[in-house]
Amino acid sequence: MRILDLFLQSSSVPLLGALVVLLLVYFVSSTRFSSQGEGKEPPGPRPIPVLGNLLQLDLKRPYITLLKLSKKYGSVFTVYLGPQKVVVLAGYKTVKEALMNCADEFGERHPLAISHEENQGYGVIWSNGDSWRDMRRFTLTNLRDFGMGRKACEDKIIEECGYLVEVFKNFKGEPFDTTQSVNYSVSNIICSIVYGSRFEYNDPKFTSMVDKTNRRVELFGSPSMQDSGITNSPFRDESLMMTVQNLFVAGTETTSATLRWGLLLMAKNPEIQDQVQEEISRVIGSRQVQVEDRKKLPFTDAVIHETQRLANIVPLGLPHRTSQDITFQGFFIKKGTIVYPLLTSVLYDESEWEKPHSFHPAHFLDKDGKFVKRDAFMPFSAGRRMCLGEGLARMELFIFFTTLLQRFRFTPPPGVSEDELDLTPRVGFTLNPSPHKLCAVSLM
Repeated sequence: MRILDLFLQSSSVPLLGALVVLLLVYFVSSTRFSSQGEGKEPPGPRPIPVLGNLLQLDLKRPYITLLKLSKKYGSVFTVYLGPQKVVVLAGYKTVKEALMNCADEFGERHPLAISHEENQGYGVIWSNGDSWRDMRRFTLTNLRDFGMGRKACEDKIIEECGYLVEVFKNFKGEPFDTTQSVNYSVSNIICSIVYGSRFEYNDPKFTSMVDKTNRRVELFGSPSMQDSGITNSPFRDESLMMTVQNLFVAGTETTSATLRWGLLLMAKNPEIQDQVQEEISRVIGSRQVQVEDRKKLPFTDAVIHETQRLANIVPLGLPHRTSQDITFQGFFIKKGTIVYPLLTSVLYDESEWEKPHSFHPAHFLDKDGKFVKRDAFMPFSAGRRMCLGEGLARMELFIFFTTLLQRFRFTPPPGVSEDELDLTPRVGFTLNPSPHKLCAVSLM
């Protein structure tokens, strides 16, 4: 009110008039954001000075607002996060065309402000150009040398799964929060690959490292931006250390979150859990599950894939940036524009999925009950910037999930019905389940 009083004073009338003129000019010029036509910039909601479209977004769950905006403005549209212009790509066909058919034009990474302050453009996730290409090639080569995707890696996962089973058994069917034990178990896989050894779940240095990683990912939920111009050599100590941290973060949070969603969905859908356990019992029995068993367990594999789809762990995807001017689907997008491939719009695309908002494993099964791949299944993104740990994550999810369902029956706590289990995700850059407890009743 004090500011308004100042504007209303006679000495402030010229300033107020000038402000009104500027706002009128701004709003008249901003009408182009809602226009569509050949060669025009992508349409979008009208922004306001400084704040852009922030007041129109649900800042806790911006992907929901962006999904709604895509239905109004189309599959390529513009929003302003504060003063920062962002182009959003929505729907399977549009995201695929951009990330795969126009990989060079949409292939750069735009760093979030909070990530840039920490990594300064080093590492493999947020770097660009030759630095990114060299570090990605270096990282993949060394991960393969360390066993990723090979029998040695499978053995590490099986070993770690054994430790997690013992932790679950110790609760003796009583309700417990799966968060820490699952996080520590999954994190130990990337630790054993990168560091050469696993850690005990009560090791204070290890638990602190994992817990801080999870907290950092929560903070990444901020919509703030900042440009990066880092062009340092990829093989400096800073870059190598940041790459290790990138692997630790990527190798812990997303896989552990997906696994926790899977257990929660089993407790909420006991009839589907029955089918998974019947298939495992019939095909595997009591022996240790192996990666090669995946083809023999089509329903279980479908449940894992449907968990990944519905969990929608990284709904916004990581931000891209155009490397050059491009006319895409009739719209002009300038070089250096931030681009968000809205992965939630792909995983929930109503033209691709029969029941996009429901837990429906039949999405990945044919009429004979055989597993089928779906092109719109993009939880790891697509194109040259897709997650380099996809193979490891798929192996982990299959062995962990199948082994746990082989050995435990997951139920809600006493006095809580399946309907009362909350599937609302926790706010953050990745979508984790909200805090909850489950009972793991031993079957073996």
